[in-house]
Amino acid sequence: MAGRIRMVAHVLYLIMVFAPLILATRPLVHNSTYYNPVLPGFHPDPSCIFVPEWDETFFCASSSFNAFPGIPVHESKDLQNWKLIGHVLNRREQLPRLAETNRSTSGIWAPTLRFNEGKFWLVTTLVDDDRATEDASRWDNIIFNSGDPYDSNSWSEAVHFDFEGYDTSPIWDPDGKTYIVGGHAWKVFPGILLAEANLETGKVGEWEVIWNGTGGTAPEGPHIYLKDGWYYLLAAEGGTGIGHMVTMARSKSIHGPYEANPANPVLTNANTTNYFQTVGHADLFQDATGNWWGVALSTRSGPDYIYYPMGRETIMVPVTWDDGEFPIWSTLEGEMSGWAFPPEYLEIDGAGPFINDGDAINFEPGSELPAHFTHWRFPIPDSYIVSPPGHPNTLRLSPSKLNLTALDGNYAGPDGQTFVGRRQQDTLFTYSVNLDFSPSSLEEEAGVSVFLTQNHHLDLGVVILPSNSSTAVFPGTNTSNSAQLIPQLRFRGISYVPVPDDIVAPIPEAWHNKTLRLEIKAHNMTHYSFSAGPADALSEMRTIIDVSNAPVSWGFTGKAD
Repeated sequence: MAGRIRMVAHVLYLIMVFAPLILATRPLVHNSTYYNPVLPGFHPDPSCIFVPEWDETFFCASSSFNAFPGIPVHESKDLQNWKLIGHVLNRREQLPRLAETNRSTSGIWAPTLRFNEGKFWLVTTLVDDDRATEDASRWDNIIFNSGDPYDSNSWSEAVHFDFEGYDTSPIWDPDGKTYIVGGHAWKVFPGILLAEANLETGKVGEWEVIWNGTGGTAPEGPHIYLKDGWYYLLAAEGGTGIGHMVTMARSKSIHGPYEANPANPVLTNANTTNYFQTVGHADLFQDATGNWWGVALSTRSGPDYIYYPMGRETIMVPVTWDDGEFPIWSTLEGEMSGWAFPPEYLEIDGAGPFINDGDAINFEPGSELPAHFTHWRFPIPDSYIVSPPGHPNTLRLSPSKLNLTALDGNYAGPDGQTFVGRRQQDTLFTYSVNLDFSPSSLEEEAGVSVFLTQNHHLDLGVVILPSNSSTAVFPGTNTSNSAQLIPQLRFRGISYVPVPDDIVAPIPEAWHNKTLRLEIKAHNMTHYSFSAGPADALSEMRTIIDVSNAPVSWGFTGKAD
């Protein structure tokens, strides 16, 4: 039976990040104050560019793993206000194999976004992380291009090229040749490799090792920049955990040899007590005045690395890059002072919201799912109907055969799962859904989830179960030892981190046949509360459980609610 869902999400901000809106253009100031992360929530492995030809606009792309639409692209004119303008991977036919990925850490890793001669290029890797380390087929390196990043349909289908590795990045050399640099599969052998490439066809030449890093684990995430007669190589080392770091080297030839920066690592918070940890996988870009900025990923975890429910996010730091010298990166903090920003500018095209906007989604007739909503792999379009006939301002979800864990916590098969969510971007928030759902079959369920991956999620649902399966009751609710099927509220979770036992509580009879409100609230830095009650009597809301966010603070992917 299909359920009808109304979503309302109110985001409570821990701090006010940006100044109030000023409609008049204001002049540049001598310095700027801003707050990290600049792209909060699941936005890892950032790659950012400044494109003067597109009205002096900044564009940033980030990884998406198994999420779809994939590879979000954000735009800003002022480095303060970032808006989602679309996704590179937005149609099944572009990359059908995303439906087949097996493992929560598979999918799209580390894109590089670049602009050259009127065209946008996006080079990335589709990773089958379940395959053996020495199996070169685990790395499917791909190229997309577009003449207009605001038009999702303009992004091409994937062009594939051979490389036993990942984190691939294109470079256009003044000699007229095009190259791709990438991180080799480090468990086979670590190194940064380079090859000549045709981005239109995917044909690549012979791969050569140009740098082995500084000795840190897994040299990866390379980019090359030509400046002042030097080829500067940027890389990440140390793995994706709290030892993550950014290193650099340079050479007079793109082929090397590359000399390491004596000041390496140029950016890291390893071995510190800083709230921002796992800093690495960086990119560099200039603004219109010639000043340099660096972006990288980070988690808001502190050195204990236990509670980081937003996953890996995009941070930004000012960079000083004098002629003939290695760049000097500012130390990452939550509050930063840097180069003067361009004037504040909010008249930006694009389908999505500004990154710091909260949600109040009413599913208006004639509308589509919001652009920042996300699925897990490809959705079945007919399972998500906005304002169906007779039910305006609702979202009708048709149930899937599989729950969120699916077949084994890693794979969902070709039939997929009915799931739609949005990224958690704030430490403190309240997320609520009004649910009209009348299940009639055993284990038929709909609800809300804090979802990291198929094997890491915390759920609260309305479900049909035998009366004698109850483990708890609301005050004034009768219990029964019968096997009669009744509607119940169920909390349960799955993670590699210990989770509480399931809670099953019969829905009070006074709530039957009513629209229910299900709520998830992050009331501090470490815990969520899950609550339920009648949508027309919020004073009757009851908390089902307070639960740690540690079970959904794991790995290097990201999370949606």
